[in-house]
Amino acid sequence: MSAPAGASDQPALAKKMRWYDGFAMSLTMPAALIASLGASIAGLGAWGAIGLWAVSMILATGTNWIYTELAAMFPHTSGGIAAYAAEGWRSRAPAIGPIASMGYWFPWTTTLAVYSGIIGAFVQAQWFPGQDWSLHLGPAELNFPIVVGLAVMLLLFAAAMAGLHVAMWLVYLTGGALLVPLAVFIVAPFLSGDWSASGLHWNLHGAAGLREALVWLYVMAWTSFGVEVCATFAPEYKDTVRDTSRALRAGVLFCLGIFILLPLALSGYTGEKAISADPTTFYVQAFQDLVGGAADLMVVFLVASLLLIMITGLADGSRVLYDMGRQGLTVRQVGVLNRRGVPARALVIALVINILVLTVLKTPLAIIVTGNLGYILTHILAISAFALLRHDRPDAVRPIRLPGFFVPLAWVLTALLVVILVVGATGFSITGYGGYKELGIALAVLAVSVLLWLYRVKVQDRRPDRMSRGG
Repeated sequence: MSAPAGASDQPALAKKMRWYDGFAMSLTMPAALIASLGASIAGLGAWGAIGLWAVSMILATGTNWIYTELAAMFPHTSGGIAAYAAEGWRSRAPAIGPIASMGYWFPWTTTLAVYSGIIGAFVQAQWFPGQDWSLHLGPAELNFPIVVGLAVMLLLFAAAMAGLHVAMWLVYLTGGALLVPLAVFIVAPFLSGDWSASGLHWNLHGAAGLREALVWLYVMAWTSFGVEVCATFAPEYKDTVRDTSRALRAGVLFCLGIFILLPLALSGYTGEKAISADPTTFYVQAFQDLVGGAADLMVVFLVASLLLIMITGLADGSRVLYDMGRQGLTVRQVGVLNRRGVPARALVIALVINILVLTVLKTPLAIIVTGNLGYILTHILAISAFALLRHDRPDAVRPIRLPGFFVPLAWVLTALLVVILVVGATGFSITGYGGYKELGIALAVLAVSVLLWLYRVKVQDRRPDRMSRGG
């Protein structure tokens, strides 16, 4: 992928990461599971949730294995899977580049809003249960969890502006904190003597159950498929090819185990009824039951684990937006780094977007549903790009070359994700989250991406020939 002229004169992303740094970033996915695990158990029954989380993670394993080849083919791009989609489709549909990139950027960037709101809810439930006030400002709303979330956003924004080398200290600190509640939630329920499978149910039956399963796979995709974040930092690994592939594979295998064991342990211990009554903060009561007086400390660990995905999302999203500007997929103003090699303008845009999303959409699952349309579409385009590139560039250098059966597998995965996208994006009534407002926002984000790309091509670059080459 070629950058516009003059890009080589700009500061470059520092190559300071190793594969285990990328793996630490992938720990965001078990943390992300916290946002939608309770709602999935309440809607699907515990066995239904366990089964679908396992299916979703198996699909994610196949796709992320495919991304190892693509990451090695394009080791200098920080656009992640969106950049792979643009490269594979550029000769057929140049507009795919900006659509995939914006569709990928929006959900990763808005993780800040998703998890800052959850942190606010945890803080309220554990320490300030009486703070139940709210202030309505037209379409926006302020309440105690949202105010706490806004404060967290500003702190992480300041850390990100200092550079990824600073943020990595927070990644390891919060990643280590995540392992504590994971260990408690996975091991302690089975040792407590109170775990039982007798109250677990499977709520998916017949054609209606199949449709409901597809809708929930749509919701779950954001969490399970997110291990691909490791590929976004390819230009910053010391050994790009080896570190990227190791990070992707280690992350996906670790998450596969967590995504099966965590819902099994918690649902059997806490019970479906208790989880359904409070699907967002039931963890707080579970902590109190499992560790008693240490509940305050454990909630701190849980909050720290959510900070991990926020840091990762902010770093990932800002680099994608920076790469879009650098590659000519959106306005050039965002495709620059400051003197410290930080995509500062992209970070500022991320902060503003997240403040608006948190105060308007409010609930975590509604935000996830909004971003998922573009996110799953990007995966569809990236997976199919793998097969297209095998056809279009059979002799291209592939430091990692997967066996031939991955090509038909890519088309099968593409078809499955298309079905999940179509059914899931219109299944508002099944999850109870999202609606035409969220769908409209998602479509508007994709439409704006094309408009900004056309402005870049026609007005800023004034090179019509770029249209045929995809920018």
